[in-house]
Amino acid sequence: MKFGVIIFPGSNCDHDAFWTVQQVARQPVTFLWHESHDLQNCDVVIVPGGFAYGDYLRTGAIARFSPVMESVRKFAAGGGLVLGICNGFQILCESGLLPGALMRNVGLKYVCKPVHLRVENAGTPFTQACRHGDVLTIPIGHMEGNYFCDESILAQLRQNNQVVFRYSTPEGQLTPEANPNGSLENIAGICSPGRNVLGMMPHPERFSEAQLGGTDGCMIFQSLVAAMAHS
Repeated sequence: MKFGVIIFPGSNCDHDAFWTVQQVARQPVTFLWHESHDLQNCDVVIVPGGFAYGDYLRTGAIARFSPVMESVRKFAAGGGLVLGICNGFQILCESGLLPGALMRNVGLKYVCKPVHLRVENAGTPFTQACRHGDVLTIPIGHMEGNYFCDESILAQLRQNNQVVFRYSTPEGQLTPEANPNGSLENIAGICSPGRNVLGMMPHPERFSEAQLGGTDGCMIFQSLVAAMAHS
């Protein structure tokens, strides 16, 4: 199984994701350049966090037009696994691979801290190492993490069980206080109808080793490895 991590101008979590795949998940991984259409036969593509193209215009708005994203759209349409983390989630929404949009945080401040996530769907390739209702501790670091969509899309997300993570208390309660950015219905991560594309605002690569303060993020990478092993 082979992972690919995209590098955009302004990416700053690409090496973190690369390290986690290579050193923690122990899987082959390569960098994918934003100007190239070649996904190098990767089985999983990670769209990492950072500030692609400086977040000019709107987060992810320029990155969506890069040659590599054209290939990622085709890859995803064919069932390929795509993980968008933070800015990567924003890019996936801008690219039409996931519905909705990420707006400025309520309070208009950058928020960087560990948060609690309740697993709403353990039946995806990204969460199969978890159980429904598990509460994971994973850090966030964003200014535009406030997920929003219209009522019809929200109804579809609910009906298709596409909400994968919600911000919660340590006990798994969904409260306004547990929501760090004002996100609709405490949504922290969603997947595509086919379950092969996941966007999440928290950074699992930042909590995948004990030295970093926690290992819950490792569950995402372990899930992907297991999913590919059984495919």
